[in-house]
Amino acid sequence: MGVDTWVQAGMAVVAAVGGVVSARSARRTKRQEKRDDFTEIKTALNERIDDLKEDIAGQQVQITGQQEQITGQGAAISWLVVDRRSLVGYIRKSGLEPPMPRPIPERARPYLDSIDV
Repeated sequence: MGVDTWVQAGMAVVAAVGGVVSARSARRTKRQEKRDDFTEIKTALNERIDDLKEDIAGQQVQITGQQEQITGQGAAISWLVVDRRSLVGYIRKSGLEPPMPRPIPERARPYLDSIDV
């Protein structure tokens, strides 16, 4: 092996090291990769937040419907109570005695307090 061979081998090693260094410098850094990961995570979280907002909006619509239903049921119960009282008054006015009222179930009692039963 002559000097020329050693020079060529040295030049090849220097070229290989130069190629590795230039490839490394052209490659994205860890900081850039972390920044990209953060962006992906942020995007995924924003999508999840948007999904949750849609779910909440749907639940609010459902709650509004349930509140309207409860209000309507309360109005129906109030009407029934007033109608029952007027019927009892009519029966007594006719000189008859109305039948004894059935006891109010314990489960219904808290809801009827608000309508003066």
